[in-house]
Amino acid sequence: MNAKPQQTPPRVPPLTRSTVAETALRLLNEGGLDKLTLRAIAQELDVKAPALYWHFKNKQELIDEMATEMFRRMATGPEGSWPDASSTPWRERMLVANRGLRRALLAYRDGARVFTGSRFTGTEHAEQSEAHLRALLADGFELPQAVRAMATTFSYTLGFVIEEQGVHPVPGERREGYDVAERGERLADYPLAAAAGTHLFQEYDEHFEEGLQIVIEGIAARYGIH
Repeated sequence: MNAKPQQTPPRVPPLTRSTVAETALRLLNEGGLDKLTLRAIAQELDVKAPALYWHFKNKQELIDEMATEMFRRMATGPEGSWPDASSTPWRERMLVANRGLRRALLAYRDGARVFTGSRFTGTEHAEQSEAHLRALLADGFELPQAVRAMATTFSYTLGFVIEEQGVHPVPGERREGYDVAERGERLADYPLAAAAGTHLFQEYDEHFEEGLQIVIEGIAARYGIH
């Protein structure tokens, strides 16, 4: 009788910072940031939890790497496109950049929370920042003004998406307690506050666009660059 050939065990990819971060991002979409643990990631990778500590001392270091990986994907995808500075007004470039940032954050459950306060571990963000700042200086901004303009629009977009994902953890799913009609009935004695619910918890695309325009027009008025 011929011996039965032995099956080759499946090849396990080497454990690296990148593979851990990619696995964490996948699990993030399944349960959100609060349920993401090093133990769950280790189980998904079929390793013991202590193995992850060779790469990340704590959860915050892992979140930093997750945010960095999110940025890498954004920068190389359609969201990271930055219009030609020589032919596109600076307002339009700001709009395009922050629309792309919002789309990238919404691609992950709690994506904006991952970005908040994280420290990028690579240098890809510096390459993009350099190009964006150089374009703004060419438009007449001074460096401190350009930095503040970029930081302010970034903070607006990040804060907006944090609130948006608080209501819609994933597209099409509304968190319990954010029914606008029920809220209106509960606040019936406060008609203006009740009516505000429609403008706070619905039509996020339109509200984001209007708010971003307000911020950009404020930058133009503040620095006198039109």
